[in-house]
Amino acid sequence: GFEELLAAGVVLTGGSSKMEGVIELAEVVFHLPVRLGMPQHVGGLVDVVRNPIHATGVGLLLFGNEDEAVGQSDTKMGSGFKSMLERMKSWFQGNF
Repeated sequence: GFEELLAAGVVLTGGSSKMEGVIELAEVVFHLPVRLGMPQHVGGLVDVVRNPIHATGVGLLLFGNEDEAVGQSDTKMGSGFKSMLERMKSWFQGNF
């Protein structure tokens, strides 16, 4: 039913996506191209979050930030968002 919607393939994220052979297995299961999802458009945090483990979380943060930038929120992107990213960066560095 949905195969035509997935013509570009499947993107795997999360810790399990780093397991050896999982991409090849997913290609066999889905009969579609499969790639590893890596966070994009993340400045200043690349060393910490450019990892498929964090792809979903980073994507959600960027999506939320995009809503703010489009005007879905009364607040502007600025020091609040940047300070949140800095706190996340510190947490990741302290825990990993």
